[in-house]
Amino acid sequence: MSTTAATALPPANPELNALDLAELRRRAVPRLATIAEGAAERERLRQLPHEQVRALAADRLLCFRIPAAYGGAGASVRDTVQFVIDLAAVDSNVAQSLRPSFAFIEGLLARGDEAEQRRWFPRFLAGEVFGNAGWEVGGANGAVSARLRRDGEAFRASGSKYYSTGSLYADWVSAVALDEDDRPVSFVVPRDREGLELLDDFDAMGQRLTASGTTRLNDLLVQPGEIRPRVVEEGQRSIVTPFLQLFLGAVEAGIARNALTDAVAFARNHARPIKHSSAQRSVDDPYVEFAVGEISARALAAEAVILRAAERIDQAWSAGLAHDAVNLAAVEVAQAQYIAVESALKAAELLFDVGGASTTGRQHNLDRHWRNARTLANHNPRHWKAAVVGAWHLKGSEPPTSGLF
Repeated sequence: MSTTAATALPPANPELNALDLAELRRRAVPRLATIAEGAAERERLRQLPHEQVRALAADRLLCFRIPAAYGGAGASVRDTVQFVIDLAAVDSNVAQSLRPSFAFIEGLLARGDEAEQRRWFPRFLAGEVFGNAGWEVGGANGAVSARLRRDGEAFRASGSKYYSTGSLYADWVSAVALDEDDRPVSFVVPRDREGLELLDDFDAMGQRLTASGTTRLNDLLVQPGEIRPRVVEEGQRSIVTPFLQLFLGAVEAGIARNALTDAVAFARNHARPIKHSSAQRSVDDPYVEFAVGEISARALAAEAVILRAAERIDQAWSAGLAHDAVNLAAVEVAQAQYIAVESALKAAELLFDVGGASTTGRQHNLDRHWRNARTLANHNPRHWKAAVVGAWHLKGSEPPTSGLF
């Protein structure tokens, strides 16, 4: 992509004109099956899923929420989140890496700027992917030190970002910097823009393939037309924030279901009953049956509460994004996140109860579920989620406008 691409819309593909929810669901089935193949091995060997992300975008499986008037499916938040869970249930790394793309679309919907929608929706429909480079390390959480200065008619950005989710897979990268008046300014630039340096240096123990490493803004040219309204203004609440938090919960729910899939497969194909077991096969061992049953219950609980919270966001949209409706959605999402995290962590732990020492073999890579769930959980500590919900019930306190509720 050239650096002038921001001013030109991608060409329409006549073969992709017909798009509705049923069609997206149809496309998702074989695509998810393909992504599932080799997912554990990719994670074990740290092979970035470039091909898998591109294939999803080419299938237009990022376009659930784009309105039908623009060529999308016009799907509900619930339908979209169901797909995210299904995707995370085969590869949680791929699911999380696409969070910036889904968030970008949700921001366009929330702002309701028709010109912006006409500009960006066609890019998603053409299979383009968006990454994020907003957060930094070294200062207070959420603090921005990157700078944006005027350079003639344009601007130049300098600084370093971390947690650049999905950027290595992206066509476009969004970032935030402080202008000369110390105000945060959001902008989006093409991935191949000179001065935009993306490093594959993410070293977390889990979610290692989300391309969430360092982004350097090396005197990066930013055109005036690439400056964008902030998704969420400081001190204000947007419906996009509960959606972003729910997305993390959906990935946790997918991890819990993936742990169930691996537990069943391991018990059937690899495990042997312990010497004093009453069973001749592991699938007949009552304690293996119990472990798999509990994992299944945890996965079901996680998915159920996430989908319930998604419905609450849909209700907020139906209520015209009224203040109280958005607050209620934020509270429900916080509760759902708490349960989804707890369920995913427990499901991933119980997985090791379906077999003996062989479950810890590196070739099986079963520990990835716990590592991935734990890494995601540390993005936003769940104890704060519960405390905020408690304050809501006890005192009527509204959730913080920190960007995490």
